Amino acid sequence: MKAIVAQLVEDALAALPDLSDAVANLDLATTVERTRDAGHGDFASNVAMRLARTARQNPRELANTITDCLPDSNLVDKTEIAGPGFINFYLSPAAFHTEIETILDQGGDYGRQAAKDHPRILLEFVSANPTGPLHVGHGRHASFGATLGNLLEAAGYPVQREYYVNDAGRQMDILGLSVCLRWMESQGASFAFPRAGYRGDYIRDIAAEIDTSGIDSVDTSALFEGVPADEPDGDKEAHIGGLIDAAKRTFGDDAFGRIRQQSLESIRQDIEMDLAEFGVIFDRWYSEQDLEKNGRIDAALVILEKRNMLYQKDGATWFRATDFGDEKDRVVVRENGVKTYFASDIAYHFDKRERGFEHLIDILGADHHGYVARVRAGLSAMGYEATDLEVELMQFVVLFRGKEKLAMSTRAGEFVTLRQLREEVGNDAARFFYVMRSNDQHLDFDLELAKRRSTDNPVYYIQYAHARIASVFRQLAEKTLTWDPNNGRRGLSLLTETHEKELMTALSRYPEVLELAAANRAPQHLVHYLRDLANEFHTYYNAHVFIVDDDTLRDARLTLIAATRTVIANGLAIIGVSAPDRM
Repeated sequence: MKAIVAQLVEDALAALPDLSDAVANLDLATTVERTRDAGHGDFASNVAMRLARTARQNPRELANTITDCLPDSNLVDKTEIAGPGFINFYLSPAAFHTEIETILDQGGDYGRQAAKDHPRILLEFVSANPTGPLHVGHGRHASFGATLGNLLEAAGYPVQREYYVNDAGRQMDILGLSVCLRWMESQGASFAFPRAGYRGDYIRDIAAEIDTSGIDSVDTSALFEGVPADEPDGDKEAHIGGLIDAAKRTFGDDAFGRIRQQSLESIRQDIEMDLAEFGVIFDRWYSEQDLEKNGRIDAALVILEKRNMLYQKDGATWFRATDFGDEKDRVVVRENGVKTYFASDIAYHFDKRERGFEHLIDILGADHHGYVARVRAGLSAMGYEATDLEVELMQFVVLFRGKEKLAMSTRAGEFVTLRQLREEVGNDAARFFYVMRSNDQHLDFDLELAKRRSTDNPVYYIQYAHARIASVFRQLAEKTLTWDPNNGRRGLSLLTETHEKELMTALSRYPEVLELAAANRAPQHLVHYLRDLANEFHTYYNAHVFIVDDDTLRDARLTLIAATRTVIANGLAIIGVSAPDRM
């Protein structure tokens, strides 16, 4: 409905050629907003105040001039000039009736904007290291990322979703070693498992399945000989590093590499299956190993070298990150010749832009706040804009079972997995609860509330509204009555009750909420809207009878709640939540 008002303003300005230069650089849609107080109308425009200085006119006088040029419309009852020059629009009942018809005509597409060609957006999210199952913290990343992708698509943007598999580097060696050690235990070896190893039971499961052909046995004493001690006050990282080197010698580089690759692929497949069961699907799984194999890291470093963005110091190769606003320069190649994670990050984001994606959105944990400046520096150094990269930081999830705070330490193996959470509360509650709060706020996940089948559970409350509407139509059939949608449309003028007007107003807000949630990267706006809409419906349901004797009034009320069912289903689908007909 905002578009209706914006179009009227545009038509009025078109009738005032003296303002054409002032209007040229003005986005008229931004001059129209829904009023907070219904006493001031349904929408207000500040277009006169935005144009007054350029037009060299008094804002209120200019507002009067614009109002005089507004075309006649049966969708507007009246306009008023308020304050310093606001134009308030009071919409007619016909405007809301037209919106109800639009909802029913467009169905699942209602609220979605026309498809845009640009910018092409690459949305990267989750990207958890393949060193163990996804935990409940990853679930928040998955829910937020999937919902944001749906919102951006609803706003018309071309979006692709990508998972970056961090399958290179030291953590993969630790994973491989952990599996080797658990396999040795299964063969009868006895030793203290390293504190820095991955300790979860899933490591034992992987060890039982890996291909160990060609490896008959391993001398435990030889493996641990000469390795730094792993005492409580010792250096656990030095210990694990020594064990990795020893395992490569003892098993052989090829066998150790095969075990490591099988282990990470087993975990990666489990992650993909877990996310698919959660309704989170990616267009591409991008392997960090492929960056090296395909020469993308070297290609990026060559570009930086040609641009004089690299220098040598203390045997290492450094990137001049401070030239682009970073707090310090960054090493890209260590003195031992090993490329850093930062070098991979630069190459990966360079590759994203080279693939034709114009806007890159990364969803990362809050502990990655220092990551933003350095990667933007890398993009700038290679000729792209720093603003091509947008990073949304996710705050932590705290999961409670009663008053007990549950730990989530991947190496220690003491964590609640996303799969366990889903099995306990269900996908719908998990997807909904994860996006109830802004991503920049900590989330306390209330398990008891999420499982509760009552109206104080917000996802249940919204789904119950959808199911209630379905039950009304079942009752209609039981009474051997039918709904005539055409008759219902003709009878919308009969919907004059306060609850009916408030429900129609709430429905008309849906496209604006989608637009706002997408623009602000804020799925919680949609969550709050759906809860408010469900409340408007339940209030209407409790106050009025829908299946009345008057055929036209009955059809009109059924038309209104049918539109409500459509909007609830559309909104829940964007969040990734089902819209059941029975509860």
